[in-house]
This record gives sequence, C-alpha cells and structure tokens, in this order.
Amino acid sequence: MMKQKKNLRWGIFVIALLTVVMSACTPKPAEQQTLKFAVLPIIDSLPMYVAQEEGLFTKYNLEVELVPVGSGPERDQLVAAGQIDGMINEVLTTIMNNRMDSNVQVVRFARAATADTALFSIIASQKSGITSVEQLKNVQVGISEGTVIAYLTDRMLEKEGFTADEIRTVAVPKIPDRMALLGSGELQAGTMPEPLSTLLGVQGASIVLADSKYPELSHSTIAFRTAVIEEKTEAVRSFLAAIEEAVSIINADPTKWEQTLVDNSILPAPLQGKFQVPQFVTAGVPSQAQYDDVLNWAKSKGMISEDVPYERCINASFLPK
Repeated sequence: MMKQKKNLRWGIFVIALLTVVMSACTPKPAEQQTLKFAVLPIIDSLPMYVAQEEGLFTKYNLEVELVPVGSGPERDQLVAAGQIDGMINEVLTTIMNNRMDSNVQVVRFARAATADTALFSIIASQKSGITSVEQLKNVQVGISEGTVIAYLTDRMLEKEGFTADEIRTVAVPKIPDRMALLGSGELQAGTMPEPLSTLLGVQGASIVLADSKYPELSHSTIAFRTAVIEEKTEAVRSFLAAIEEAVSIINADPTKWEQTLVDNSILPAPLQGKFQVPQFVTAGVPSQAQYDDVLNWAKSKGMISEDVPYERCINASFLPK
C-alpha cells in the first residue's frame, strides 16, 4: 500500500515537472506588430481600407494605423520626419527620396493602368471647345510640377506625336484648384486622377486622352521607409499578404465597395451608382524599363543629375514566391 502511494506521488511529480518543461518550451504567441501607413483620398487606397474592414491585418497579427493625408507633399513631410512607416507613392517620388541613399523602397504596385482602366486622363474644359488630342498642341495643360502627373502628361503627348515645343503645361498643384479652373473654363485642359476624371466627364468635360492608351507608363506603388523594412521585415511581409488578400476580395466583387469609397471621401457623391470600381493589380513591382524611363525624364527636366540605381529604389523580395 505504501509502495503504491509512493508510486502515485512520484507519478504526479513527474507529470507536474513535464507540464512545467512543456510550458517553457512552447513558443509564446508573437507580439503584435504595428505599422503606420499613409493613405491618399484616391482609389489606390481601397485595398488598405478593405484589409482593415475585413480584419485581414488582425489575421496577420498586425495593428495598422491608416493615416489620411491630403496631398503628396504632406505625405512626403511625414516620411521625412519618420512619422509614417509606409505609403502609396510612385517611382518618381521614390527616386527623389533616394538621390544620395536608400531612404524609401517600393515593394509592390498599388495600382496600374490597363487597356480597360485609367488612372489619369487629360481633360478638356467643356468651355474650351477641345475634343481631340490634336487640339491640345500649344494649349496649356494644368499639372502638378515634378510629379507623376507631369511625367505622364509629357510622355503621353510625346507618344501622340507632339514635339517638345508643342507641349505646354502650367502649374496648378492642388487638384481641387485644377478642377475648379477646368469647370470655370479659366483652364482649358488639365491632367486629373480617377475618379475625378469620370466626374468631370459626367459634368460635360471631354476626356481627351487617358493613360489606358499607354498603360505601360502609369502606375502607383506601395513603399516603405528602408529603416522600417530592415527593422520590421515580417511586419512588412504580413502587410503585403493582407493587401494581396484584400485585392482578391475586391476583384471578386468590385461593386461591393462603393460605400467604403464614399465613407473615406474617395468617391464624390454625384458618382454614386455611376462609377465602376476597377480591377486591382496583383503582386508585382515596376520593371527596369519603366523605372529607367521615369529616371530619364526626371534628368531631362533638371530635377536630378544622379544615376539613381534601380536596386536602391525597387525591392522585389516581398513578392509571393
């Protein structure tokens, strides 16, 4: 009897000891990582909002703060101050950030023009009488200087056969100002993003030339600060995995997300029920040829003199294998 009790006590001790050992060996859940990501009031931001609404960031053990910004310059100030980790931007901005060192890296397309879907269009005011590309020769087109809009305006008109002397642009940096001037007729033409291009068309303006005709030229990107990529590598990887899922959800039923666009001040009220949410591009990064064309354009404009290497700006290591 004594021997049985002794064996019982020994068995309990062994079980307790094993429980302690197993608890010590069991990996603890990884600590939730946090990221701050800047979103502009553009269609390109939709996957971020969908990932948040659908709990995809939480699924990947991320806490993501979406930081609304009203303009590219505001976003760039936050990046320079280290107040955001990632953003929607474009190759040109990344090049300008990386003239001397790698400060920002593109890790994925955000959106890309296709033959069916435009990102930007050159719009002619209803009061201008302009309805064809040919009529844009020597006409001032409103742009935001030193941006992807300026690059696209030049390149699209060049592909339409315009000489450098026939391309005229005027700086109207703020999109609301450009829109108002087009509406009043004070500006004959301007390059505008979606969905405002569609809105202006509904209001009577002419969509003279869209980047869907030259989709290889037009895309936006997802970028992170290089320091964040190095310090929070798995967080960046998880963020992109969540975005990939969000893109699949959007593409499966684009009609489902109109209210999300309205709630986040992306879709103007007059376009509700009239705007088709586009298909979003799956994982990829700008090619060497696309990158080189933007770099060469920036150099031709005197914006930069350095040959900033592709590898300093584009990081394809986060794409799905």
